[in-house]
Amino acid sequence: MTSKRKEDLRIDHKVIGEMVSEGATVLDLGCGDGDLLEYLVSNKKVRGSGVEISEEAIYNCVEKGLSVSQGDIDSGLKEYPDGLFDFVIFNQTMQQVQDPLEAIKEALRVGAKVIIGFPNFCHINARFQIFFGGHVPVTRSLPYAWYNTPNLHFLSVKDFLKFCSERGLVVEKKVFLSDRGPVRFIPNLLALNAIFQITRR
Repeated sequence: MTSKRKEDLRIDHKVIGEMVSEGATVLDLGCGDGDLLEYLVSNKKVRGSGVEISEEAIYNCVEKGLSVSQGDIDSGLKEYPDGLFDFVIFNQTMQQVQDPLEAIKEALRVGAKVIIGFPNFCHINARFQIFFGGHVPVTRSLPYAWYNTPNLHFLSVKDFLKFCSERGLVVEKKVFLSDRGPVRFIPNLLALNAIFQITRR
């Protein structure tokens, strides 16, 4: 397995890498080609596995020496026992699942901590496109037209914070990102992406 250098990583992968503790057990849901999982295994010495629905992506993961099973995130956690993982990761996948509430509930059943990264649908560029352009926004973090988007749920930083508060979930860490790096001021307006680490109360 090749060791991916930190400076070559996507910024969201760097942030998630900092959240995951050395030697942890990790399940990456919707792991894609396995770039994040490969980094965690090589550099954080995690015992990691992934779940992915795309056969082509799974082949790419296998070529990297990763343990990945084919499955749907909405139903793929039923086979795992309680508390099997230290971390369960949804990165850029939560907005694509059929039932986010059930997916998070299941993730918190099989993992002690859950890391969720998603595009902020209330970013200022999206608001401008809707208000002035009168059309569904297309941005760097939302690069799809209305007819080919995999996104089923459109959430913002505020939406997710409210969701956690209403369900008694503890937000242990939160990082907001733009193209240039971390966002520390009005993230619901200025952040393109948000990453949360949550756990049960």
